[in-house]
Amino acid sequence: MVHDLSRLFRPRSIAVIGGGAWCAQVIEQSRRMGFDGPIWPVHPKAREIAGVPAYARLDDLPDAPDAAFVGINREATIEAVSTLKRMGAGGAVCFASGFAEAQAEDGGAEAVQERLIAAAGEMPILGPNCYGFINALDGALLWPDQHGCGRVERGVALLTQSSNIAINLTMQRRALPIAYTVTCGNMAQTTQAEIATALLDDPRVTAIGLHVEGFADLRAWERLARKAHDKGVPLVAIKVGRSDQARAATVSHTASLAGGDAGAQALLDRLGIARVDDLPSFLETLKLLHVAGPLERGTLASVSCSGGEASLVADTAHGRPLRFPPLSPGQRTALRDALGPKVALANPLDYHTYIWRDTEAMTRVFSAMTGPEIALTLLIVDYPHTDAADWECATRAALEARVRTNRNVAVTATLPELMPEDVAQRLIAGGVVPLQGLREAIGAVQAAVRRPPPCPVPVAPGRVGDAGHGAQVLSEDAAKVALAGHGLAVPRGVIAESVAECATGAARLDPPLVLKGMGIAHKSEAGAVRLNLDAGDVEAAAAEMPASRFLIEEMVQGAVVELLVGITRDPAHGFVLTLAAGGVLTELLEDSASLLLPAARDDMETALRGLKVFALLTGFRGKPAADLGAILDAIEAIQAYALANADDLEEVEVNPLICTATGAIAADALIRKAP
Repeated sequence: MVHDLSRLFRPRSIAVIGGGAWCAQVIEQSRRMGFDGPIWPVHPKAREIAGVPAYARLDDLPDAPDAAFVGINREATIEAVSTLKRMGAGGAVCFASGFAEAQAEDGGAEAVQERLIAAAGEMPILGPNCYGFINALDGALLWPDQHGCGRVERGVALLTQSSNIAINLTMQRRALPIAYTVTCGNMAQTTQAEIATALLDDPRVTAIGLHVEGFADLRAWERLARKAHDKGVPLVAIKVGRSDQARAATVSHTASLAGGDAGAQALLDRLGIARVDDLPSFLETLKLLHVAGPLERGTLASVSCSGGEASLVADTAHGRPLRFPPLSPGQRTALRDALGPKVALANPLDYHTYIWRDTEAMTRVFSAMTGPEIALTLLIVDYPHTDAADWECATRAALEARVRTNRNVAVTATLPELMPEDVAQRLIAGGVVPLQGLREAIGAVQAAVRRPPPCPVPVAPGRVGDAGHGAQVLSEDAAKVALAGHGLAVPRGVIAESVAECATGAARLDPPLVLKGMGIAHKSEAGAVRLNLDAGDVEAAAAEMPASRFLIEEMVQGAVVELLVGITRDPAHGFVLTLAAGGVLTELLEDSASLLLPAARDDMETALRGLKVFALLTGFRGKPAADLGAILDAIEAIQAYALANADDLEEVEVNPLICTATGAIAADALIRKAP
């Protein structure tokens, strides 16, 4: 069910149910921010709360409230929500705790939450166990504590499950205009994705920041991503709560690579949602998006009056998908006219201090560093907290450069505290981005580069629940037969049920041969793999192995590189496809990329091209190139098997996939299924 949240978030009337300091704060906060609709306190005994006349019962109210703050205990909350629903209220914030979050201490807490959901019916509720929301556009606050928001005409929306983090974010002193702050609490009924989707209907919202602990409903997140893309509103996430869910399958390399956070990152990539790792970068990214919108490319220009700062900018961006294009002839001419012959022209530019206090010359330099190929020009300016009057020339030049060029310009302080809030507000009003902290600024630029549209194909849902201890691991030969049935190339081989059968089996194959002892998870470490054998050597080699059943195969020749292709069921995100450098050094190399199923062939190729080992695939230092088409065919075959067996598959791994100039052959395979 999709709930209509419009009345709740943009109310014309507010009911506050309960007394005490928390409920009084809700009334005071809304009045202080200029909410001009009626506020109706409800309390069975109090005549007034926060100076506003109170009603004894909800049924005594003059009308059904658009939004209600329910600040009473959990049992009374259920009764109040039921009454609000019957009255036709627009929605409620459930402040009380003691619901599903308390299940560990109270075995009946989950059942209490189910009763709350039933009482609400189609009426939307936030929480329980949440602070509610701040609508700083209309001055409507169902919020029981302090906050740092002020009225704005447009701005970003912040969503988080944590009320404390929400308070901290509102207290930012970075001039970021915050339109909405919403805490989601337990998300018993309305999910974070559903809330964000509803906020997209307000055209005053310029970007949405999501502090995400988990993805409860993948379809809701897909709907959010599509709607945000269609409306041109960028989404930014800071994802926490790194999970062990995908690490249950410890028998494979894939499990260690895909464990924890890989599924979450793959989902965000698939949805086109930018991700940052810390709260300062989160706020700076939202600020950049609010002022400039998504950047078309990761190209930067940097201007500073210090060679040290120019070096810091370049070093901070090093290793990221960002670049500083060389100056064009036109830029060089304009810069030389403004700076004279003593300044070495480059990007990043150190313009020294020859033109400091000459606002016109500074404007010409700043303007010259913009251009059609530059997504954002960074003007490095740190304002002293002692006396910043002498830095007014830089502020005025930045604002004028924006007017003259209509290009994206950012005044960037290398230290966050060296950007005065009043200056930052002036810059935003003039269309210039004030960025605070060099590392945060560069991270914000990377996150603000426009993402591809969200994938239109829904994520393939995996089976929900734990595989338990009875998971079945197919033998290597059985796994290869299953995968070959979906088009994966495997070596020609035979099974020997004893040491004595090895010689007969080996004679049917063309050497060199590979001998493997079956029933051993990590064969190389156990000495259960022998390579480059002649047929006559196989029986003696088998006698030395800790196994009673053997697989004999023709050895794959002409390897260009070895890859790992694995798929792991992640209960939170579906199936995670992992592509990585293969062989016995997989974890050591830490060279991997992850996608969610179903993955398009083009996305598989893009992921491969992002691996360090891809250089070997193209022919490194005169070596032959691998057959990229055959590699992609192999990956698609493994995916086809996974999708056909989604109901009980836990994981499938091919490691190594031996890539040659003419093909891609699975030298080893593992399949693990649920009981």
